[in-house]
Amino acid sequence: MNSEIFKKFNRVLVTGGSGFIGSNLISKLLKNTDCEIYNIDKMGYASDETLIKKSICSKHKNRYKLINIDLINEEDINIAINDVKPDLVMHLAAESHVDRSIDGPKAFIESNIIGTYNLLQSSLSYYKSKTDEKENFLFHHISTDEVFGSLGKDGSFNERTPYAPRSPYSASKAASDHLVRAWNETYKLPTIISNCSNNFGPYQFPEKLIPVAILKLIKGEKVPLYGDGENIRDWLYVEDHVNALLKIAEKGRISHTYCIGGHGEMTNKNIIYEICKIMDRIYENNAPHSKLIYFVEDRPGHDRRYAIDSEKLKNELGWKVEKTFLKNLELTVKWYLENIDWCEKVLKNQTLNRRGLNK
Repeated sequence: MNSEIFKKFNRVLVTGGSGFIGSNLISKLLKNTDCEIYNIDKMGYASDETLIKKSICSKHKNRYKLINIDLINEEDINIAINDVKPDLVMHLAAESHVDRSIDGPKAFIESNIIGTYNLLQSSLSYYKSKTDEKENFLFHHISTDEVFGSLGKDGSFNERTPYAPRSPYSASKAASDHLVRAWNETYKLPTIISNCSNNFGPYQFPEKLIPVAILKLIKGEKVPLYGDGENIRDWLYVEDHVNALLKIAEKGRISHTYCIGGHGEMTNKNIIYEICKIMDRIYENNAPHSKLIYFVEDRPGHDRRYAIDSEKLKNELGWKVEKTFLKNLELTVKWYLENIDWCEKVLKNQTLNRRGLNK
């Protein structure tokens, strides 16, 4: 990906750009394109600009701007869209932790549904006002495979899989997907949707399975496994996801959906054991680390298995994962070991206590 390839868009608006995936996306855009990049982010508990700031050198400093507003504020969004005049909107902003959605679903309804509606309305109004280069405008909605529900022992999700969300989080994301499709079908707003599997990698806020396990092992604390630990996820390295998003924005077909999976299917239990093996090799403190694993009560409505068929993305756009899951997992473990200061900074006034028991 370079500026010669990604020259279709001049001004890119990223929502949720200070989050885990968003900051990795903006970093890639800064380093590999000449676009002006605008980041709409309310700077919530999981927002952090460390990676973005590291990616800004002298030639990039005038190409990036943070717009600190909340998508649920319709007037602020209207002003921002009209000021930025984007060619490409990449909508990542969302409340995204299933456990938190069980404890407090209202924030997920507001951010993921109302926020998406406000952004669609503002984007549509701006798109209708454009007098030239309408063919270069795109609204790319980045979503999750959790909207499809839970798989059995066989099969995988693809672009034709019916929706069957089972948590407040996945229901709110399903609703946002449906809104985006409706604005395309009804109002002819040029949209594309992508649904990804579970992401992991550097700079992920430490509340998800992999970073939580790594940090607890570093501290010598017990690592909880939900239920029997046999829930399966298809793990996608964040750099591979970002590469897919850029290919979709550049070459994807309007009104289409693209599923993005990492071909990293593994049970939660096996992932934790693999992390323990890596830790045993490179961080001898508390070894053998597997002694710290213990089982806890399962999450209500915990989906059993996710897997994604990415053949459409591969065949149409030439995307592929660059490294194996285990290689990327080791890179991730090493990154957290080398960046404890960052973890402590973002976790200030936060805890890793168990959420989502609905009690």
